[in-house]
Amino acid sequence: MTDAELRNMVSKTLTCRIDKRENCSEKMDQFLKRCFYHSGQYDSEENFAQLDKKLKRHEGGRVSNRLFYLSIPPNIFVEAVKCASSSASSGNGWTRVIVEKPFGRDSESSAVLTKSLKQYLTEDQIFRIDHYLGKELVENLSVLRFANLIFEPLWTRQYIRNVQIIFSEDFGTEGRGGYFDNYGIIRDIMQNHLLQILALFAMETPVSLDAEDIRNEKVKVLRSMRPMRLEDVVIGQYKSHSKGGVTYPSYTDDKTVPKDSLTPTFAAAALFIDNARWDGVPFLMKAGKALHNKGAEIRVQFRHVPGNLYNRNFGTDLDRATNELVIRVQPDEAIFLKINNKVPGLGMRLDRSNLNLHYAARYSKEIPDAYERLLLDAIEGERRLFIRSDELDAAWALFTPVLKELEEKKIIPESYPYGSRGPVGAHYLAARYNVRWGDLDIEQ
Repeated sequence: MTDAELRNMVSKTLTCRIDKRENCSEKMDQFLKRCFYHSGQYDSEENFAQLDKKLKRHEGGRVSNRLFYLSIPPNIFVEAVKCASSSASSGNGWTRVIVEKPFGRDSESSAVLTKSLKQYLTEDQIFRIDHYLGKELVENLSVLRFANLIFEPLWTRQYIRNVQIIFSEDFGTEGRGGYFDNYGIIRDIMQNHLLQILALFAMETPVSLDAEDIRNEKVKVLRSMRPMRLEDVVIGQYKSHSKGGVTYPSYTDDKTVPKDSLTPTFAAAALFIDNARWDGVPFLMKAGKALHNKGAEIRVQFRHVPGNLYNRNFGTDLDRATNELVIRVQPDEAIFLKINNKVPGLGMRLDRSNLNLHYAARYSKEIPDAYERLLLDAIEGERRLFIRSDELDAAWALFTPVLKELEEKKIIPESYPYGSRGPVGAHYLAARYNVRWGDLDIEQ
């Protein structure tokens, strides 16, 4: 590709959408003039030395900082880092490397990857990116909790009955099956995105907002977690389904997936944090592809009101009267709290209403994409939203034993139709801990 071809490709999706001030096209031109294309082999020190020469020409002797973004297959991470570090590091500024998941596929491979990267880089040069941590509402979690007096005292086992972290996609692997089949939904979504959200949600108050203080608290949560048991995990795989004259394919219909694949496209798990704050509170997680809707949310279900005066107005189903805080991460970002309220009129009828903070209605500004925030953070050296190596070790230590057991015992995933609400097993799992999935409610 020539520089002009690259610029043309970039310009198709380039906008001034966050900073909508005047002279947008001028800014775009300035930006595009600074985009260059250079091709070479990932494992060739010579090619990286040529890149270094080209970069030096553009830097023109100024203090130069270099950020390498590894959006490449994981089996060549280490080669690329080795060459970049030895042949194309900045001489007088910083050199940083952003690494995309997967960070290995179990404790062992993750430790090998970390060790190999650390032969060429220090920990503070490595930025492990998890784009979920850059999402506006995930970042808002600690503000909601630590800057509002009404939430922090409730954030404990005395008041919270269960916490649900839910991720769903309404499409299948659609051609990405080759990559996905090697990892599965637990490694692809749960072990990183959802577990990171859980750690941020459940951590103790950090000493400060400094990156290391926050990451220390997250590691403590992960290390306090009870080892996962196979019976607390349900796996599923979507099968073909016809609806309205359209036939949706099954996972194994994907040409890039082996016909006898046992890779889960859905998983639900019950996790527990054995510490003073969360002892006995079930954290339920579920993630799946080809489900009935697309979204990601955190649901906090509070305990029933003790000795509730209005019990007889609710009938026998006390769960319907429970307060629930819902943080909708995507799409259509919102935070709402379900409260019980009297329906206006002469009788005493109660219903549930939402106190609703709907982002699109409240804030006219467009919300930046998670990657925009994280790339800016990496450039500024802000590590709060990136994953430290001991965090990664603790996350893998939690999931590796159960992943190995699933694979060694060749556990067959439960089938669920494309576009459905997922396998029935997920409901039994929740029911065992006296939980009802909040996203399956009629009123949600």
